[in-house]
Amino acid sequence: MTASTRMADREGGDRESLPAYLAPVPHTLEDLGLRFAWLVVAINLAGTAFGFWYYGPQLGRTAVVMWPWVPDSPLATLFVALAIGAWKVGREQPWMTALAFFGNIVLGLWTPYTLLVFADSYTYLPVWMYHFLFWSHLAMVVQALVLYRISDFPIWAVAVASLWYWSNLIVDYFVPVVGGLHHTIIPVSRDTPLFLGADALGAIAAGEVTFVLLALFLALSIRVKKCEAARDRR
Repeated sequence: MTASTRMADREGGDRESLPAYLAPVPHTLEDLGLRFAWLVVAINLAGTAFGFWYYGPQLGRTAVVMWPWVPDSPLATLFVALAIGAWKVGREQPWMTALAFFGNIVLGLWTPYTLLVFADSYTYLPVWMYHFLFWSHLAMVVQALVLYRISDFPIWAVAVASLWYWSNLIVDYFVPVVGGLHHTIIPVSRDTPLFLGADALGAIAAGEVTFVLLALFLALSIRVKKCEAARDRR
């Protein structure tokens, strides 16, 4: 590969002919995001800093050893900043890109889902903050769905991301570790009854399990389609 080709790859990424359900973001928007990759990195780093500030009170009540499992959204934006930055300098790390993909799908959907489930209980949030959290997290999903342009999602990298986010599910909802469950604080008690016989903890756990499975399905589907495309080119 020539130097000019490598530069073109870093500016344009690898566009495969994927079905719309795997690549729903318009190509014009994909190209814009990749062209201004360093701006995307900066925005995600700013979001990471804001997120750690937002999680400050919860981190203060959590044992230090469990801190990596608490600030889920800030870590997801940090993952995507590192993944895009590494790709931009020609050193894409598949495991980091997979972590970014999973994190931005899972948290990008879980937070709006939770904001809707407990909409009547988030009265303590200013309206602007509620909408900022809602729409900024949906934007995380959009940027996740562009990452196929910079990675082939090898199975081992998808396994790394799966293990991390399944461990996150375990300590958040199912197995109290070092002081209790570590899910993001919600505005009602965990045993508050909600819909379909579920309590609040069950509702948010069901949402995150669903989104982790969705991220796994999408990552593996992208892998399969890319392998099929590569085979067809031979």
